[in-house]
Formats: sequence, C-alpha cells, structure tokens
Amino acid sequence: MKSNFILKTAFFTLLIFALQSCIVSSRPNIDYFNGAEAKNSEAQFTSVNVPLFLAKPMIRKALKDDKDEDSKQLRNLIGKISRVKIMTVENGDTKLVSNYAKYLTDNNYEDWMSIKHNGENVNIKAQQSGDMIKKLLLTVNSGKELVYIDIRGKFTPQDITDLINATNK
Repeated sequence: MKSNFILKTAFFTLLIFALQSCIVSSRPNIDYFNGAEAKNSEAQFTSVNVPLFLAKPMIRKALKDDKDEDSKQLRNLIGKISRVKIMTVENGDTKLVSNYAKYLTDNNYEDWMSIKHNGENVNIKAQQSGDMIKKLLLTVNSGKELVYIDIRGKFTPQDITDLINATNK
C-alpha cells in the first residue's frame, strides 16, 4: 500500500514537471527579446512553449483522417520538429522590429518567403547549416502586433518548399 502511494506521488510529480512547459508567460521566450532594448520598450510579451509530446499525437491524428498527399508530407514534417516556441508582442515599436530583423541577418537567417496582405506581413526565415535547416522562424507583423513562431528541428530545403506549397493550396 505504501509503495503504491509512493509510485502515484512520483508519477504526479513527474507529470507536473512535464506539463510545466504548458504555462503561458508574460516574459519573452525568444533570446533576442530578453535584452535591455526589449525590456525598455513599451511592448507587452506573451510566450508559450508548446509541449510536443502532447501536440504531435493530436496533430498526427487530425492529419491521419485526411488521405491526400499534402497531409502525408505534413505528417512527415511534424515528425522532424523538436521544439516550438510561440511569442506574441503587443504595442511593439518599429525600432524593435527593425533591430530584430538586423539580429536575424547577423545570425545567418535567410529569407524563404514573404507575403504582404491587407497590411500584414508574413515572413518565413531559416537558419541553415550545410544542407540541413535547424531553425525556422515564422513572423506575422500587423502594425504594432507581432507573432513569432520559433521552430527547431532537422529539415531539408525540400521539406520547407513542400510546406509552402501545401499551405498555398
């Protein structure tokens, strides 16, 4: 009986630590925005670290019902993702955005795609090492409101091209 209690306690303790990443924070979770410039701005940050051990099975199940070729490619791409961070910025100023763009250029991020629609800009940037892309950054800029999605994994350029083509359909 006592060992059963200890096992349950250990399980729930482990579960609590595993689900910690589900907590939404008002601090930036992207390294650049932890600097003094971001702290001195009037911007308000909301950050989420997506727990992939929970998200991947749900996404795969949703895509499994769809039998077309694009869903198969997306399921394969989901398997290559190792980490996802999402951050929103409210009341961000243009100086903060332009300095962040410079930071990305200085850190070898390359533009993959840019879309402008109704005053909103969507950018996909990638940091490549040889033939492997290890970091993707999706940015949605709508005036003073911004959304950053930082995706880590091991992708090929063809994976990113397939993703772009699937979203265009």
